[in-house]
Amino acid sequence: MSNPMVITAAMVGAETTREQTPYLPITAEEIAEDAVKCREAGAAMVHLHVRTPDGKPSQDTELFRAAIRAIRKRTDILIQVSTGGAVGMGVDERCGGLRLTGEDRPDMATLTTGTVNFGDEVFWNPRPLVRDIARRIKALGLRPEFECFDVGMVDEARALAKEGVADLPGHFDFVLGVPGALTAREDALDFMIKSLPEGSTWTVAGVGRHQLPFVELAAERGGNARVGLEDNIYVSKGVLAKGNWELVAEAAKRAKAKGRTLATPQEARKLLRLDAV
Repeated sequence: MSNPMVITAAMVGAETTREQTPYLPITAEEIAEDAVKCREAGAAMVHLHVRTPDGKPSQDTELFRAAIRAIRKRTDILIQVSTGGAVGMGVDERCGGLRLTGEDRPDMATLTTGTVNFGDEVFWNPRPLVRDIARRIKALGLRPEFECFDVGMVDEARALAKEGVADLPGHFDFVLGVPGALTAREDALDFMIKSLPEGSTWTVAGVGRHQLPFVELAAERGGNARVGLEDNIYVSKGVLAKGNWELVAEAAKRAKAKGRTLATPQEARKLLRLDAV
């Protein structure tokens, strides 16, 4: 296929712990070192959460600043900040990464467009909150990645565009396999692709054991893929990935086997229209 595949490394997340895997990066330096390896393995972008020194999830602006500076000191990989944070966080806390401007401004930010069951908890995204975050992303001059756990969230992106708080065509991330949300199935992925606004791009993030198989499905369909310790800690059954970079390397291998080249950060910026705000 002619379009290069954008691989995003979801490096940290808010759920994975050091008890589950000792390879989870927590400090700015650890995140940056892993990001360099992810770039070398074929990733064009990192999806970034941050943690406090003791490993607790945080959306603190200064922690984002430290991580972004550490990454950019070492590599040209694109940086996408999460506005989801952790379940239970309020909107101002979730938007810590959107307070960064100038040289520290991220390249992109996520925007989850609906409420969803998240395991035994609820990832709460009522419409007023979603619109609040959408306005903040737009005010910073960034394009959102519409993070969709179900197909109705694709339709909600259309509503945001109609109201003028987001723009289409856009870039979408289908997060499939979260317990309580849409299952990671091939037909579910195809349905979401068919539901996209015309001209939009998409990434798929399969959760757990679905992560790497869905890289192959994305490669076959001309899409992009997200891998990393946020969503999956195993590079094969029972074998812990030794860092995000190892999952990126495996994703790159599978994408190339399907005939796809890998996007550089510069190519990803163009493909995702990051400068067309």
